[in-house]
Amino acid sequence: MRILLIEDEEKLAKTLADSLKAEGFSVDMALDGAHGARLAETCAYDLIVIDIMLPGLDGTEVLRGIRARMNDVPVLMLTARDSVQDKVTHFEAGADDYLTKPFSFAEFLVRVRALMRRRPAQQTDVIRIGDFELDRLTHKIRRGGDRIELSAKEYALLEYLAMNAGRILSRTMIIEHVWDQSFESLTNIVEVYIRQLRNKIDDGREPKLIRTVRGAGYVFGDEDAP
Repeated sequence: MRILLIEDEEKLAKTLADSLKAEGFSVDMALDGAHGARLAETCAYDLIVIDIMLPGLDGTEVLRGIRARMNDVPVLMLTARDSVQDKVTHFEAGADDYLTKPFSFAEFLVRVRALMRRRPAQQTDVIRIGDFELDRLTHKIRRGGDRIELSAKEYALLEYLAMNAGRILSRTMIIEHVWDQSFESLTNIVEVYIRQLRNKIDDGREPKLIRTVRGAGYVFGDEDAP
């Protein structure tokens, strides 16, 4: 599941993003409204979290822009203001939920999961490739009918691969999406996690779904599929 987090308090944004990733979510982060609006317009998300008080384009305008494009993605608003009128204004603008700062991550996570359960079902909620199945709502993985248990980070990597089936993903792309970092020293981590996924997903099974493209990166899917 992919979340867009638009929050100008960098420390809070990074804390929330890191915590969500530890729960198995993929997170894109924007520190201002204009950047967040561009991401919301060009990428598909399962949930968008928007702080109201943003520099430049404020969170209210970002929300209105999302709804003006008939985008029904669930939106959770964050704010330090807790007046009834503020809440009414943003619910009328199209917000699905409203969380007042300060808040605990436990409460934030409950709101996130609740909004995702209420979202309209989409075809991409379950990814099927041959005998492989990944359910993005429950995080359950099966291959050949067998349940496969993954850590949160293994799941985040596998979901990113599966959502981009047939597309070559470089190590840099994987690091920036799954680990939210761009340091070359992390390339070994990608190899370690790819090896762990192969052991769980491909070992003893045909066809192999996780393939290496020499000098380019990795691709997920059946090479012989039409």
